[in-house]
Amino acid sequence: MTTLLHTAAALHALPRAGRRAVVMTMGALHEGHATLIRTARDLAGESGQVVVTVFVNPLQFGAGEDLDRYPRTLEADIAVAELAGADAVFAPAADEVYPGGEPQVRVTAGPMGERYEGSARPGHFDGMLTVVAKLLHLTRPDLALYGQKDAQQLALVRRMARDLNFPVEIVGVPTVREPDGLALSSRNRFLSTDDRATALALSRALFAGRDARPATPAAVRAAALAVLEAVPLPHDYLALIDPSDFTDAADGFHGEAILAVAARVGAVRLIDNIPLTFGENQ
Repeated sequence: MTTLLHTAAALHALPRAGRRAVVMTMGALHEGHATLIRTARDLAGESGQVVVTVFVNPLQFGAGEDLDRYPRTLEADIAVAELAGADAVFAPAADEVYPGGEPQVRVTAGPMGERYEGSARPGHFDGMLTVVAKLLHLTRPDLALYGQKDAQQLALVRRMARDLNFPVEIVGVPTVREPDGLALSSRNRFLSTDDRATALALSRALFAGRDARPATPAAVRAAALAVLEAVPLPHDYLALIDPSDFTDAADGFHGEAILAVAARVGAVRLIDNIPLTFGENQ
């Protein structure tokens, strides 16, 4: 049975034998989160411990992003977490995470956090990294798992853990998709039927870019762009990115890149990406 905890003291009092794996969420859990939890269960092992955090972080919401509109479904979240194999759900109140109120000292994402999603959502990654740092301190995990769908978030958390010497292994888990290709997201619930059909252009564009290889990065981008323009679907960005620093992967790039897209479909802003390898093994 999954234990619901609201304080760090209660979490620290849990008996702990093997490795602890944490999955950090803002709630509204879906099959993508369940996949993260099941992967955490496999990595932690039967003797280990899986903790799911549920905390809607106010620092991640910028101007025009409705914090109050974000879904809060704790009872349903606990059921999803339990079915996927979580030992505990840690759902702290804001004053447990930020006991002094809004923190005056924060983690800064730097130039890597100012590109792409950082440009579209100024300050978002500073807020995200600040709460991740706090939750890493509070949960004290050996492993922390993140979905590859939020590729820039994953890259920044990895960089923070490395640069600031957090004693934790950051694990990326492949994106979970609907049968028609739409990447799972808590925001999908806000799509109308027509908007959901339009949203499929994002994954179709990525798959078209993937299928264009072994073409150059420019040709991959062109193949993906053609899908978006055919809808037409205006987009915030469509880019082939070097995941080490989130700069553009230019022609001649070798190694693993990320083909990423962001667009607003109706009132809902969606992101998606796929990994692509360029070079001898593509």
